[in-house]
Amino acid sequence: MGRRLVWGLLIAFLCCAISLFLAPNDLHRSLVAATNHAQQQDHHHVNRAYNDALSKAILFFQGQRSGKLPADQRVTWRGDSALADGQPDNVNLVGGYYDAGDNVKFGWTMSYTTSLLCWAAIEYRQQITSAGEIEHLRQAIRWATDFLLRSHTSSTTFYTQVGDGNKDHSCWERPEDMDTPRTLYKITSQNPGSEAAGDAAAALAAASMVFKHVDAAYSSKLLQHAKSLFEFADKYRGSYGASCPFYCSYSGYQDELLWGATWLYEATGDKKYHGYLTSNQGWSGSVSEFSWDNKLAGVQTLLAKRFNGGDKELGKYKSDAESFICALMPGSGSQQIQTTPGGLMYTRDSSNLQYVTSSSMLLFIYSKNLAVSHVNGVHCNSKYFSASQIRAFAKSQVDYILGENPMKMSYMVGYGSKFPQQLHHRGSSLPSIKSHKPKISCNDGYDHYYSSSQPNPNVHVGALVGGPDSSDNYPDQRSDYSHAEPTTYINAGFIGSVAALL
Repeated sequence: MGRRLVWGLLIAFLCCAISLFLAPNDLHRSLVAATNHAQQQDHHHVNRAYNDALSKAILFFQGQRSGKLPADQRVTWRGDSALADGQPDNVNLVGGYYDAGDNVKFGWTMSYTTSLLCWAAIEYRQQITSAGEIEHLRQAIRWATDFLLRSHTSSTTFYTQVGDGNKDHSCWERPEDMDTPRTLYKITSQNPGSEAAGDAAAALAAASMVFKHVDAAYSSKLLQHAKSLFEFADKYRGSYGASCPFYCSYSGYQDELLWGATWLYEATGDKKYHGYLTSNQGWSGSVSEFSWDNKLAGVQTLLAKRFNGGDKELGKYKSDAESFICALMPGSGSQQIQTTPGGLMYTRDSSNLQYVTSSSMLLFIYSKNLAVSHVNGVHCNSKYFSASQIRAFAKSQVDYILGENPMKMSYMVGYGSKFPQQLHHRGSSLPSIKSHKPKISCNDGYDHYYSSSQPNPNVHVGALVGGPDSSDNYPDQRSDYSHAEPTTYINAGFIGSVAALL
């Protein structure tokens, strides 16, 4: 019996050996197929995660809406609000977005937000369409552009703000029943504000590209207003200070004039805008941030693509764009923006994620344009960064935001299993008007809800908070507006960043 067992084992071994010898290609193919399947499954899982983040980042904008909400409103804890905006001047300023956790509408930051949303829709249209979100993104853009068009009441009049920031911040009220003053601010030829007008020109020009093949008449209207606003900004030059101390212009208005001219050139191809950009290259310079205040890095990124495509008159913008890349990349030798121990870019403590998302968006776009132009990478002193290395660093920022960080949490509300609970946001932290009809007064909001240790009753899905501190810590306290408050422009930069990964 023992001998038969030995012979049986020997025969089985020989059969296996012969089969392996006779069919190595079949075995190899099986192993390759299994590996590819596993990689495809992993890629599919990652893509679903980024797709989910994109969807939620866009949905956030519905929770920021001001005005009469449509029947297809998906954020159902919100209601109609600020339906009389503009009445003191007999103009219709209903609509638009509350820019953060308060109830003021700042036209300057709304324009910047809109520009980023449009850029994402243009640069990553195919990816966003494949994700099933392009129509939602267009809706988010149009909610802003409709308001910006209404705000431009004459060739030299543009309304820049609705609401008094100081008085609004002294109350903790839902937008649906707020009773703080809806003060109007505007710029005119006698009281100019080139930053606000130039920024709006850029937003509307970019939006005209988004809607060009969707709604030609609307696109034409947007472009007409963009041209008028740019002429207003350039002819009546002056710095904008109405939104101070909340949004003060520290970088001057030259970057907004370049920003407006760049998007008008993108939208029209008109040589006069090209001439404006070449003759004013001296306004460009090395920067390390891209924000609502300073648009130079955005200008440089757009025009560097044209330089790499053969337009050698735009050389300074290209060299300044590379300087921006080097200022961000760790180990570049000229890095100006440091990273936290967990790897997050850290520009300022207050609302730091606004700089992370906007800069990451530019890194993604720049690396993409390098590849398209067959340029291998960027030299930073003696250090060289390939397009794939630049993209990988930008990806690490998105992944940090979505949970790959020392806190093991997502900084997007409603994404993942652990995310911020005490958002510094009036509408989210107070009971919904749908479930609690009685008015919640200014002081009652502060006394009973602002100081509460409970999670916000309304989950503001998609909201990105200001982010962790320089040590990667996030206390999750409603009173900590520097870290716990969402803004439209944090999300706008993120949409362009996460779309690049689809």
